[in-house]
Amino acid sequence: MSKTFIGNVKSVLSGDTLILTSPNNPTAERTFSLAYVSAPHLKREGDEPFAFQSREYLRNLVVGKPVQCTVLYTIPTTGREFGTAQLKDGTLLPDELIKAGWLKVREDAGRKEESEELLDRLETLRSLESEAKSNFKGLWSGVNGTIEVQNDLGGPEFLTQWKGKTVDGIVERVLSGDRLLVRLLLSDKKHVQPLTLLAGVRTPSTERTLPSTGATQPAEEYGNEAKAFVETRLLQRQVKVEIVGASAQGQLIANVIHPRGNIADFLLQEGLARCNDFHSTMLGEKMAPLRAAEKKAQSQKVRLHKHHVVKAETGDKEMTVTKIIGADTILVKAKGDSAEKRISFSSIRGPRTNEPSEGPFRDEAKEFLRSKLIGKHVKVSVDGTKPPSEGFEARDVATVTEKGKNIGLALVEAGWASVIRHRKDDTDRAPNYDELLAAQETAKEEKKGMWSGKPQKAKQYLDLSDNIQKAKIMLATLQRQKRVPAIVDFCKAGSRFTILIPRENVKLTLVLGGIRAPRAPRADGQGGEPFGKEALDLANRRCNQRDCEVNIHDMDKVGGFIGELYIGRENFAKVLIEEGLASVHAYSAEKSGNSVELFAAEKKAKEARNGLWHDYDPSQEEENADEGAEENGTPEAEVTFDKKPADYRDVIITNIDGNGRLKIQEIGKGTAALESLMSEFRKFHIDSKNSKPLADAPKTGEFVSAKFSADGQWYRARVRANDRTAKQAEVVYVDYGNSEKIAWSSLRSLDQTKFGVQKLKAQAIDASLSFVQLPTAAHYFEDAVGLIYELTEGKRLVGNFDFVDSKENISYITLYDTKGDGSLPGPNDSINKEIVASGYGMVPKKLKAWERSKAFESYLKHLREVEGQAKQDRQGMWEYGDITED
Repeated sequence: MSKTFIGNVKSVLSGDTLILTSPNNPTAERTFSLAYVSAPHLKREGDEPFAFQSREYLRNLVVGKPVQCTVLYTIPTTGREFGTAQLKDGTLLPDELIKAGWLKVREDAGRKEESEELLDRLETLRSLESEAKSNFKGLWSGVNGTIEVQNDLGGPEFLTQWKGKTVDGIVERVLSGDRLLVRLLLSDKKHVQPLTLLAGVRTPSTERTLPSTGATQPAEEYGNEAKAFVETRLLQRQVKVEIVGASAQGQLIANVIHPRGNIADFLLQEGLARCNDFHSTMLGEKMAPLRAAEKKAQSQKVRLHKHHVVKAETGDKEMTVTKIIGADTILVKAKGDSAEKRISFSSIRGPRTNEPSEGPFRDEAKEFLRSKLIGKHVKVSVDGTKPPSEGFEARDVATVTEKGKNIGLALVEAGWASVIRHRKDDTDRAPNYDELLAAQETAKEEKKGMWSGKPQKAKQYLDLSDNIQKAKIMLATLQRQKRVPAIVDFCKAGSRFTILIPRENVKLTLVLGGIRAPRAPRADGQGGEPFGKEALDLANRRCNQRDCEVNIHDMDKVGGFIGELYIGRENFAKVLIEEGLASVHAYSAEKSGNSVELFAAEKKAKEARNGLWHDYDPSQEEENADEGAEENGTPEAEVTFDKKPADYRDVIITNIDGNGRLKIQEIGKGTAALESLMSEFRKFHIDSKNSKPLADAPKTGEFVSAKFSADGQWYRARVRANDRTAKQAEVVYVDYGNSEKIAWSSLRSLDQTKFGVQKLKAQAIDASLSFVQLPTAAHYFEDAVGLIYELTEGKRLVGNFDFVDSKENISYITLYDTKGDGSLPGPNDSINKEIVASGYGMVPKKLKAWERSKAFESYLKHLREVEGQAKQDRQGMWEYGDITED
């Protein structure tokens, strides 16, 4: 007795065989073949003639539809069932296919049958076959029914011809939610059947057997569901295939268009797939709808996104860029917020140091970003936060725009950054991620930036702080130039900067002339003076990494250049003073010629009681001024002498600074006390129990015992600066005024109770030769210093203290070399005069108030006559004429 059942047609293997599923259990499948007939078969090694056409006729009739099947017989060895089928509209199978000429009745059919009913049925089928033959239908058409089938893409020629085009296709198999076997119907005689990846999406994997071990790898969550979703909609359906590219493994990447739309869209909407970033550049603008579908599923927490955390909208924040850390990281600060915030650009990274092809471009990439952003107002939209990992601190990733221009995109377009490939579940990414990927591909094609493969030779700046001789040569060059374009590379303190001058290819230390800013604290926050940190913070905010202009006037003894720093045409020294974070240094301010501007700024700061002047009391300043007048006559602005002062003291010159300032010791009670102290000092250091080195690095400004390199003896000194890399300190010997760099191992703690400056004040006194200005040109300056040494070294001299500036702590003196009997030479026969006469000193054109006093008129007149004779005789710096003439 025949058995009848209802089944849904899942697919058609050939013109005579169906794959059926149970209406009640879609996962239960059975193979059903039409009885007494045969059809040509589809084979991997090559289809039989008319196999595809026969299968297509049946596929179009039955796929996706329910059929009533009657089992006529079963093969015992295989269990395969053979019979007939009928559609709901009454169409009988195999009758319909034989009638259309796509099936043959088997010759051996019915030989062993005795049932009259079955024999009549076979006679009907043979009659239909004869009719099809006579009408030349299907298999009997007499034409060649062979179709060439290619099971892969072949070579690049396929994409060259078909990329960007849409062709008809039939989904033959569904391997997983995003991997299909699609037959592309390129022409009537040529089909291609490659493994096809759905463009723009990735679904979880299905269960599979590992070829290497034979073990079964379970499906990922929702993997089987994604496969079933695609099967029910696409398997053996005719679709439109938009060819977009190929994977590295030669798999076709395409949009598969279901009659209702792109299947990838539906997978994303159902939470059964995630967007595939690797396909973004192939899809271009078509990636946007996929992102939107994924975002919608995430917001609804569907399936794969059930644990998705919806990010709160932070909005754009107005901020100022204060520092460029690298090509992909910056420091920003919000208005009214003192704390800086570290921001990394979303989804991109600058050239990596450990990548040979990228490392050489790091400086260029950073400079590109610096020139675009430093000091600019930007909008920052935080896209997420990266947790700390592999030695990196937690940091925000954000989209940064400046005047509507996306900076991350600009970096990628210029080839100075690459796009990060995010993990599939990483949502902390740039909202324009696909645009970034496209820009990267364009930059690669055009060989921009680090994709050029040809890094420029790294710009090497000559560090003048390491070479005093070259610094002096460069001084003369920079003094001749005005407003030299430069870049602030680093802020060491409020008035001390590392400056890059690209035009001269040099790096130098710039000290702002005319002011004194409080000393900044160390990196650990220790040390420093009040308002030192505030001054440094202001310098960092206004100056760090900014384009600037510098005017160089002079150089100090340690190779620092003294001058002016202009940020946006504004003198930064003036800014510091106005904020109350620096005071005017009268002597150097007058020497630089901008004292009027600086004193006006200081007055303004005092009146506003800013910074250093927060407790400023004008009445107290007037009292202090009166006290100073009693001690030194009157304030400098009002100093007049009716009679030349006669304050003669025995002195010796112990050092001459790099700016020409003298260090002197007064011979007498102080030097006697110093000799006594030094005798005890040497005994102290001879004792081995006092040879313990410093427990930690010395602090700037700290008083220490230092071993002088020239004689190996110990002297009192103060630490001026530290080089923690070389473990060296620059120290000033406070009793003699000279300085040097020595190793920390040559320093000891100073016993303050026995040898501190409270016990005996520092004996080196700052002094300057009255009415004499030394040359500014480096080589003449060196000659002038050499002459002073020649005239004074090792000699006991007499100095007349013409004026003591207690505010600047400097004494202006006229030096005399005593005669053999100890008597003084004539009043006009001073060492000051001898320096002018030799052409290595000039009489200042701009005199201080005390220098203009009537008491010095005759002496000044005499010095000018001496200067005129030196010019006439072409002495010293006058050898090529009068350098003061315009």
